[in-house]
Amino acid sequence: MAELIQITNWIVNYSINLATVLRMIFYQIPFLLIFVIPISVMITILLTFLRLSNENEILAIKSGGISLYALLAPVFAFCFIGFGLTMMMSLYGQPKGRAALRELTRQVVSSNITIGLSERTFNYNFADVVVYVNEINPQNKTLKDVFIEDKRQPDRVNTVIAPRGQIFNDAQRAVSHLILFNGTIHQVNLKEKVANSALFDRYDISLEIKGAPSKTEKNPERPKEMSTADLSRFVKAPSAENDFYFKALLELHRRFSLPFSCFALGLLAVPLGVQSKTARRSFGAFLGLVFYLFYYLLMSVGKIYGETGSYPPAIGMWLPNFVIGGLGVYFMIRTANERTLKVDAIYSWLQHFLLKWFR
Repeated sequence: MAELIQITNWIVNYSINLATVLRMIFYQIPFLLIFVIPISVMITILLTFLRLSNENEILAIKSGGISLYALLAPVFAFCFIGFGLTMMMSLYGQPKGRAALRELTRQVVSSNITIGLSERTFNYNFADVVVYVNEINPQNKTLKDVFIEDKRQPDRVNTVIAPRGQIFNDAQRAVSHLILFNGTIHQVNLKEKVANSALFDRYDISLEIKGAPSKTEKNPERPKEMSTADLSRFVKAPSAENDFYFKALLELHRRFSLPFSCFALGLLAVPLGVQSKTARRSFGAFLGLVFYLFYYLLMSVGKIYGETGSYPPAIGMWLPNFVIGGLGVYFMIRTANERTLKVDAIYSWLQHFLLKWFR
């Protein structure tokens, strides 16, 4: 949903076609799947054992002398399938999808000369530059009544006003070039507190799109776009432990830790499904989401502190698996020993609370 906001912005402001939008969504799918597959594995196992418990199949299995531990073999086999798919998406799908999305973004920027400009609107799509254009002619790429506030220099502000102009673009650098005619430039030096004004016949200015990748860039700017081999070589190379280093190390551990969450969440789902005998499937799904959100919260905390170097990235990315997996082992032992987790009591209390609230 967060990515759709950005895609909607591209559709409204940049008028990209449907095929490009579908490609953007397709390139985002691998990153989405590395989170969707583990929770899908957990919910599937939880609902399966919830149904077996509701229909007394678990009781019949135990009466036949089969231990609850014997049912873990097919569970782990299913978790292994999810593990393989998540590992494939994490190691190969996500970096390739991100890199393809970056290249597609560059193509969209370079193919739309007037990208980032809207008529009679203050446009903040350019880096440290605000542009206002009263009228844009898309046929000959001419502009009418142009106002520009340029803050790219730290100690001065340039304000440019021109009755007409023309726009060109640099496809290699994702930069738009404006040529303004017969205008006025006002310059204010904030440090020296001096203001100057001058007339010009022609004034050239370059406008760089915010966040637009350049074709001349040799390396990806974000660790998510780097291949696993490149990440491994980067973290092993002798370099200063700056913010980018910790982000790269964090991303490398995350790519391997997320697939193993299929085993941790899948193991936790077995005792939760067995213990929720009187609960409905909706409550089982809700219970699974609660523990998955707890898993994601632990990972988010590890990510926040790991990016700054105040918390070891390896611990931050692997700790959620150990916590959830430990809970799964503990709950499994209690369930196998016929000791309750009081899941049905929680469901009854929640059901009573909701009925009382709505009444």
